[in-house]
Amino acid sequence: MVKTTSAYACTECGWQTSKWVGRCGECQQWGTVEERARAGASLARTTRAAAPPAGREARPITELVGAAVSHRPTGIGELDRVLGGGVVPGAAILFSGEPGVGKSTLLLDVASRFAAPGGSASAAGPAVAGPGASAGAGRRVLYASGEESTGQIRMRAERTGALFDELFLASETDLATVLGHIEAVDPALVIVDSVQTLASAEVEGSAGGPAQVREVAAALIRAAKGRGTPVILVGHVTKDGSVAGPRLLEHLVDVVCHFEGDRRSSLRFLRSLKNRYGPTDEVGCFEMTDRGISEVPDPSGLFLSRAAAPVSGTCATVAMEGRRALPVEVQALVAKSATPNPRRVTSGVDPSRVAMILAVLERRVGARLHDQDVYVSTVGGVKLGEPAADLAIALAVLSAIGDRPLPHDLVAFGEISLAGEVRPVVAGSQRAGEAARLGYVRALDAACETVDRARREAGL
Repeated sequence: MVKTTSAYACTECGWQTSKWVGRCGECQQWGTVEERARAGASLARTTRAAAPPAGREARPITELVGAAVSHRPTGIGELDRVLGGGVVPGAAILFSGEPGVGKSTLLLDVASRFAAPGGSASAAGPAVAGPGASAGAGRRVLYASGEESTGQIRMRAERTGALFDELFLASETDLATVLGHIEAVDPALVIVDSVQTLASAEVEGSAGGPAQVREVAAALIRAAKGRGTPVILVGHVTKDGSVAGPRLLEHLVDVVCHFEGDRRSSLRFLRSLKNRYGPTDEVGCFEMTDRGISEVPDPSGLFLSRAAAPVSGTCATVAMEGRRALPVEVQALVAKSATPNPRRVTSGVDPSRVAMILAVLERRVGARLHDQDVYVSTVGGVKLGEPAADLAIALAVLSAIGDRPLPHDLVAFGEISLAGEVRPVVAGSQRAGEAARLGYVRALDAACETVDRARREAGL
């Protein structure tokens, strides 16, 4: 008999220790070290190789025939764009996002379009008809919620117009009951809101714990793969924005999408962080309204001001959100400081990046900023995290210093180095093409070579 010893291991990364500690020594996560039984070293010596079953022998890759992956459109163009064309039969999709950002509202809209007679099912043709679908009818959808009652979901469905006979609701927190609903309803799409609220009676621990999340996710994914039914799981996020629960959850699913947006703005972004069936650099744009959430196929004008005449301190740039080029206006205000330590206030841009640009302007261009308050912001609440916006920020600050507006047909994008050089950025031709489509005639980029030359070409 193999002798077992007591050990502790981290549920996130697998790090092991001989005694319990509150914080993992490898991934530095708190509360993830749990006790588990570990077999002795002699276990490895007793494990013997087993012959593979008939029909499952390893074969050369050239002899295997690849199966074509068919996507089922959801009826929401921006969501299909992020997913790579729609949902795949048997796929497990994880939606994450902060509370109140609109995850449940978006997924209820997806469920209603699946269940609507002649909705997204008819748009994809007869090949997309799933279990429970009849001629002229929508496909059955099971929406299982552990956070809201069926009455609360019904009220939101009335507001968004999502009342269809093929949409089934269940308010459950028990995993076995949810699996029973899947067997009884036989849906073409399953939505679970959320995976942290379900619990299995066969696993110790409360709902939302690492062990429970692993068991719940694994059971739902097995059901999805076995039935060929796509399942969408909603996941909570921690303070730092990552998905709550064990990291294994993101490895188990096929697609991970993050829904983000500022509560003070109606704009929402859906980003694909992992996708086994499509690209991982796509971004979908949505807008939260009083009747639910609607897609924004062309968000080009959302981040530009509506001023009739040019205003000093503003400069347009083109940011890349995934593979989509979005024009964004950067605004700057420079005022005499009334305190010994001038203020540097930013919104939508990286504060450390702005501080570096101001230092370059003062050292390489001769701008006087050490006794000035500087405010930099973006229009529409969009966040610019890429260095391509450096040149636009610099020109907006220079325009605000001299109170001289830039030409309304000018757009700038380029990375600024500490030496004052303007470096080229990725997708420069795509940025220039989007700017030309919107009517911008003049584009300042890496061809300017230096910030000082860009300032002169902009007329500042």
